[in-house]
Amino acid sequence: MKRICNQCQTEMIDDCQVNVQGGMYGIKISQKKGIFSSVSANPKASVCPNCGYVAFYIDEFREFNK
Repeated sequence: MKRICNQCQTEMIDDCQVNVQGGMYGIKISQKKGIFSSVSANPKASVCPNCGYVAFYIDEFREFNK
């Protein structure tokens, strides 16, 4: 799926890694689904080559809706 920049309408570069400077583990997005279950995903980033806008996304977004 092509991602379009919200700021300048340019096609964004996908699949960029997200790292926290000084942190070894990065970022994780999670949702508690019940007492003993949860779903989590590692975010990726899209970067606009025209204006530098950055957008985060996850590939496993359907798992959060179940």
